[in-house]
Amino acid sequence: MNLLLETAAPVAAGNHFPLAFTLVYVVGFIAAVTIGSIAWYNSKRPAGWESKERPDFVPKVDKE
Repeated sequence: MNLLLETAAPVAAGNHFPLAFTLVYVVGFIAAVTIGSIAWYNSKRPAGWESKERPDFVPKVDKE
């Protein structure tokens, strides 16, 4: 029983996931959503949005 308690002690002591990894995941998620939104707005318009104007915050990307 003591062996089990000694093995679990470091986990209970607060072995935390590094903050840097969490920040990378959060910033990466926000970047992916932003880039994906811009790409979606620059692609074919969804049904019902064909005649609508592009929002001001979405940059115009020209096709080559």
